[in-house]
Amino acid sequence: MSRVTNRRAALNVRASVFAALGAEARLALVEKLATGEPQSISRLAEGSTLTRQAITKHLRVLEDAGVVQSVRVGRESRFEFRQEPLKELQSYLERVSEQWDEALARLKAFVEK
Repeated sequence: MSRVTNRRAALNVRASVFAALGAEARLALVEKLATGEPQSISRLAEGSTLTRQAITKHLRVLEDAGVVQSVRVGRESRFEFRQEPLKELQSYLERVSEQWDEALARLKAFVEK
């Protein structure tokens, strides 16, 4: 794979994670799952105004983006949080922040001349 293709694939992965996190309901699910233990849809529905069907749809979006994964336990699916995609986003955002800091420093130096 070429460097451009790799870069485009990485951007697509990041975009899918950002999109998956772009809904309040999905962020709430990630917050519940980030406690560490896998949870069933029934448990995730506790205290929520969302139906189990809506929660399932949100979990599928998160799973497609790699933020959660399902694990079969008997007849039940339990969902668990995956840190790796968010760690990659954190690293990406740090790199972007550094680039902006450098650009702003160059602009400041230019303006102050």
